[in-house]
Amino acid sequence: MSYFENDGCQLHYEDYGHGMPVVLVHGLGSSTRDWEYQVPALAAHYRVIVLDVRGHGRSDKPYERYSIAAFSDDVTALIEHLGLIDVHLVGISMGGMIGFQLGVDHPELLRSLTIVNSGPEVKPHSPKDYLEIAKRWIFSRLLSLDRIAKALGSLLFPLPEQADLRRKIEERWPQNDKRAYLSALNAIIGWGVRDRLRRIQCPTLVITADHDYTPVSQKEAYVKEMPNARLVVIENSRHATPLDQPDRFNTTLLDFLAEVERNKEQNPC
Repeated sequence: MSYFENDGCQLHYEDYGHGMPVVLVHGLGSSTRDWEYQVPALAAHYRVIVLDVRGHGRSDKPYERYSIAAFSDDVTALIEHLGLIDVHLVGISMGGMIGFQLGVDHPELLRSLTIVNSGPEVKPHSPKDYLEIAKRWIFSRLLSLDRIAKALGSLLFPLPEQADLRRKIEERWPQNDKRAYLSALNAIIGWGVRDRLRRIQCPTLVITADHDYTPVSQKEAYVKEMPNARLVVIENSRHATPLDQPDRFNTTLLDFLAEVERNKEQNPC
């Protein structure tokens, strides 16, 4: 286990393997542990760095108003702390939002960007959107983390053969700090950088599950707004694609990273 400090907050990260750096950023209520099926596969080819976002896992949980911009600043500080020039960044859900934020604020730090089951804004555009956001905000406050964990486990991993994955969610989710969890949820609601997507010039892979919370069409729409992005749909998957389809996810990601590296070798400038 390793730690560094940014803006008075001690942040936990883990460092594996050698080669070009790949930074993995988890989602809301998650931690480094939810990349358990990716780290070994990636570390065979790359230096893999996994971070506990502020308010999560083994990182500090300061009493403050969290924001996606502050989370992104923590990732930037990690890159600087390790003396890295540029990185392949992979973010899922809230981690994808952090990736978008870093991409528009510091595009020079990204060798590539991979977004998993996420988008560049969480802003309501219809009465249905307002309702869904309000329901999540209210239920997150009313329900205990144990109740949320059981509901999430059934939603994310509904199949009988996914019992072990359900168990992991039910065990890990209640370990969150409820106050920090709610503060991170508040950071997500109303956030957006969609108007600045064109600043992200690096190769970008958007991976979406066919049964993610939001439809594939939403990802198709914003991918068209990006200069150098492509979309891959992984079938028979829900929001936690790296966990429920690890082999397909890992192959897709490794193929993309290898292509980026080949292109860099052929066109070093």
